[in-house]
Amino acid sequence: VQLQASGGGLVQPGGYLRLSCAASGRTSRRYSRGWFRQAPGKEREFVAAIDWSGGSTFYADSVKGRFTISRDNARSTVYLQMNSLKPEDTAVYYCAADPKSSYYSVHAYNYWGQGTQVTVSS
Repeated sequence: VQLQASGGGLVQPGGYLRLSCAASGRTSRRYSRGWFRQAPGKEREFVAAIDWSGGSTFYADSVKGRFTISRDNARSTVYLQMNSLKPEDTAVYYCAADPKSSYYSVHAYNYWGQGTQVTVSS
């Protein structure tokens, strides 16, 4: 499975962005998917996840109420709508697929995309 993240950029505080993560390869299986982020000098942290059906979603407390994860299985694509962005949301955002255990753990995911930079600054 190959994952391609896109949609990052520079946005002012209070603004919004939508990230996309397209999957290719063995997409006949509907993997659960996740988004993580890594700021300079910090460890990669969980942001959001969605199960294979889209019926269950999970969020970090820091983004709950501002970010929304969704998926379009026909396009093998997962989205992260990010609203009310804050400077502390600045990071490289990574998409991941196929968690073997916890949705929240970096170590649980088998597949990773290359990351897309999100910068929130005035």
